[in-house]
Formats: sequence, structure tokens, C-alpha cells
Amino acid sequence: MANNPLTLFTDHPATVDETYGEHFVYASSRGLKMLGAGCAAVVHAFLPFLFETTASTMMKELAGEMGQRRDEAEKNSADAALSANS
Repeated sequence: MANNPLTLFTDHPATVDETYGEHFVYASSRGLKMLGAGCAAVVHAFLPFLFETTASTMMKELAGEMGQRRDEAEKNSADAALSANS
């Protein structure tokens, strides 16, 4: 655990080259999309003729976006490590 409690809010965002505020906006927007997909799935459970593919489509899109973002962050981290060792 870090000595400075403020790093609890900045360490992880820094791993994806973001400030706390940028990470908050990104994570919140993805969380809201997940909640939307969940609501669509619950409505679909009761009324199967509604939102037949909405939840699965939203989750596939989110998974793709987040996977691409993770891959970019890992590449940037690896590039930075190579630059630092040069």
C-alpha cells in the first residue's frame, strides 16, 4: 500500500495514461452503459418481445471498446519501458 493516500486515486488511472478525472468520466460512462444493458435485460426477462438483442449487443460493444483500450494501454506501457531502457 502506498504511503500517500492520494495515490489510491491516481495510481490506477496513471496505468492507462489518465488523470483521476479522465478515468472517472470514462469508468462512469461505461458503468452507466452496463446499467442500461442490465435494465434492458431485466425488461426483456419479463417482456421477451422487447429488447431482444439490446443487452447482448451493448455488452459486446463495451467488451470490444474496453479490450481495445486495454491493449493500447499495454502497448503504450511497453513502449515507455523500452524508451526508458534505451
